[in-house]
Amino acid sequence: MAAAADSGLPTLSMDEVAKHNTKEDCWVVLYGKAYDLTKFGKVHPGGAALIYDNAGKDATALFDPIHPKDIMDKLLKPSLTMGNVDPATIKDEHIAKPPEKKAPAKKKPAAPKGEAVELEVEEFVKPPLAAMLNTFDFESVARETMEPQAWGYYSSGGDDEITLRDNHMAFQRITMRPRILVNVREIDMTTSFLGAPSSLPLYFTATALAKLAHPDGEVGIVRAAHKAGVPYMLPTLSSYTLDEMLAARTPGQQLFAQLYVNPERSRSEEYVKKLEEAGVKALFVTVDAPQLGRREKDMRNKFTQQGSDVQGDDEESGEVDRSQGATRAISSYIDPGLCWDDVPWLKSITKMKVLLKGVQCAEDAVMAYKAGLSGCVLSNHGGRQLDTCRSGIEVLPEVMEALREAGATQEDFAVFVDGGIRRGADIFKAVALGAAGVGVGRPVLYSLASYGDKGIVRMVHMLQDELMMVMRLSGTPNVSSITSQHVITKNLSDHIVPLPADNLVAGTYMPLMPAARL
Repeated sequence: MAAAADSGLPTLSMDEVAKHNTKEDCWVVLYGKAYDLTKFGKVHPGGAALIYDNAGKDATALFDPIHPKDIMDKLLKPSLTMGNVDPATIKDEHIAKPPEKKAPAKKKPAAPKGEAVELEVEEFVKPPLAAMLNTFDFESVARETMEPQAWGYYSSGGDDEITLRDNHMAFQRITMRPRILVNVREIDMTTSFLGAPSSLPLYFTATALAKLAHPDGEVGIVRAAHKAGVPYMLPTLSSYTLDEMLAARTPGQQLFAQLYVNPERSRSEEYVKKLEEAGVKALFVTVDAPQLGRREKDMRNKFTQQGSDVQGDDEESGEVDRSQGATRAISSYIDPGLCWDDVPWLKSITKMKVLLKGVQCAEDAVMAYKAGLSGCVLSNHGGRQLDTCRSGIEVLPEVMEALREAGATQEDFAVFVDGGIRRGADIFKAVALGAAGVGVGRPVLYSLASYGDKGIVRMVHMLQDELMMVMRLSGTPNVSSITSQHVITKNLSDHIVPLPADNLVAGTYMPLMPAARL
């Protein structure tokens, strides 16, 4: 085997790779390189079958629609890169083929009278983009158009999904206190935070693997963010490489970035340096995911959609713990040992503003302020981590009070909220309670999945229309005029307040199902 000139790796023939085609000896080719995935297969978040079923093959066609080209270099030790594969030796039988998509169900004709009646299954017809009136409309369309695995991954929450649902319901426990006879002929929703202008107090927060929603993935979100006039927080676990996301920017477009701190700190330093050189304005360090939450919709879907004899045999014998597989896999690129002692290091590796994403109590917000950080995001990871913890909007009043007592101002320590924002009124309420802005995640993914980047832009325009109406009816002509005097939070922390049924939520939320009812 001759050494490859470009990387020092050996050059392999595909016939050599094909010999390593068992779960005990599993090599897989991705983008022209062969990787030893024997151990990684058992902890692959998408299921062992996806790895072992393609042992000894070129699986690039399966891998590319979801993952960025450089993710294996982030996840695997260099010693597991076995070599470059000579493309001339790759034959058609060596290439793993994506499964054929199932045709949509056709509507069955009604049975004649007197005959057994069969349930009719109507083919889904996607409504026009103009028919979308709110964020829940996009969610309902995405549920019909996305692949089951992708929908399960995006929509799932931790455990019983109490927090997932309460993230939005908490906003409904805040009531409005409008003022009258204020000149609201002109409404100005524009603002800026962390040095980035925004058309309203909103940014697109980081979400993983956007290609699961649409082939354009994060590149489409970058384009949509520019068209909508809002900042986008680039995710670490993206479907496109950082270079590809940065290349999609329009000149002058401002971006933020999210960071999972890698156990190999030099990798994080290299990534952060690249972000800073590209002109990214702020770095949001995720601090609420030292371990992945149990997301049962996602886990259930992976089992039913991707189970195989190979995987089944492993599980029956106890070799694979599917409930912990993703946890072990994520620990290879997210450091569970990250702690307050690491904050000086984080500040030392960049001139960007550094914020903590995932703060859930006043004490930690004050510690972040005293540590010299630039702000924090009150977030529970979209209800995907610790179930029954509070929503970001519920935490906000105690955080703002504690920061004021500690001497912090909104100018030197920015506080953001994400999770559950679905209406313009939700944005208003967060700003009224002290947030510099709000982050939206799932609405971006659902509108992208439904209509591409045009869907995202329309989603933002709808939120702008709603916010403009709320500002005008509340007597607040601009963002700075929105104050805590415009809302009532008496019932915010009281989780037993009866509310009218929210039919839009009830109509789009997919309830968890026990195994016997699947």
